[in-house]
Amino acid sequence: MRLSPLQIKRQEFSKKFRGLDEEEVSSFLEKIAQEFEDIHLENESLKKQVEETAAQLAEFRRIEKNLQETLLKAQENSSKAIESTKKQSSLMMKEAEIKSQQIIDKAKEQANEIRNSIIVMREERDVIISRLKAIVTSQANLLEIKVEKAGEETPQQPEKKVNEPNKKRTIDIGTILDKMDE
Repeated sequence: MRLSPLQIKRQEFSKKFRGLDEEEVSSFLEKIAQEFEDIHLENESLKKQVEETAAQLAEFRRIEKNLQETLLKAQENSSKAIESTKKQSSLMMKEAEIKSQQIIDKAKEQANEIRNSIIVMREERDVIISRLKAIVTSQANLLEIKVEKAGEETPQQPEKKVNEPNKKRTIDIGTILDKMDE
């Protein structure tokens, strides 16, 4: 059975002949009761503090658990974001490589087309020059024939006059063809 401070104060003892001094016993019991009451109040106060501390500890543990869960989620999200960023950058790099290869292929194709056009134009130029040479040659031959025929038809004129026009009409086919090659 637990004693309370009030029980200590009200405790009564039986009386015997030549017993103890009642005032001294009462005074001592009063002191004990007061100290017991102080200890009891302190104990109650400590119990309340323990309960409050336990409640705070439970709250701190709950907060700690939430923080750990939040930290784990943040790490997962960070990992996912990093992985996603890596995938996106890898995809962008592949797209850029494909586009650059397409640009290079297109440029090569255009260069080949230009090269082919140049070859065709040179061939056409060579054909035109050959035709012009043939035309110039045939026209020069025709002109020489006409000059010769014209020289044969006019015997009445003195030779000096006939020769002078022939000198003016002399055509140097080589010079014309060389100029065409330039």
